[in-house]
Amino acid sequence: MSKDQVSKALGTGVVIEALGVESMTGAESIAPEHMGRGARPSTQYVPDVTHASAALQREVETFLFRQAALLDAKRWQEWIELFADDGVYWMPVMPEQTDWLGEPSIFAEDRLLMEVRMGRLGHPNAWSQAAAWGTNHLVGNVVIESVEADTVRVYSRFQMMELRRDTVRHFGGSYRHTLRRGANGAFTIVLQRVDMMNGQAAYDYVLQAWV
Repeated sequence: MSKDQVSKALGTGVVIEALGVESMTGAESIAPEHMGRGARPSTQYVPDVTHASAALQREVETFLFRQAALLDAKRWQEWIELFADDGVYWMPVMPEQTDWLGEPSIFAEDRLLMEVRMGRLGHPNAWSQAAAWGTNHLVGNVVIESVEADTVRVYSRFQMMELRRDTVRHFGGSYRHTLRRGANGAFTIVLQRVDMMNGQAAYDYVLQAWV
């Protein structure tokens, strides 16, 4: 079918003209003012590495694994008690944030605010805790970054699956823990920083419990 025949078939209101310009495809079709963004420097945190004994490595890993298990079991009071009296759970909005005082955060909670959240989660009418809600954590890539007196700084990565009724959501990212060894020899959490890989994604409902 010729071009004239196509034009007549479509009607007089449609005009197909090549104007002597060859058709462009792919990247060639982008207007010159539409410039690419170019390479951006990564803000992904890379942990430091220090020499630590196998016993300390295992002790730290066991602590992190148990912390995740307490969250999955909804034993929130026991989880909160892992934090020092001055402990903070912090989830920044952006990975380059260095504190929670001058910038907004997704979570920035001391033990008092954790207790408030726990009370809300445990309320009989808590919408987010409807039947068939639960989480499953997988923690790995544990790296001890530094050991100083009674303080150990640890980096790890996590994946969390959340089930709510028939909907599954996945979250992933990294933890940075500052652990303090108490007089009884046990670790407490001074700071738990959670950097979410997909923290800026669109969700049907916001996070209700700790990741």
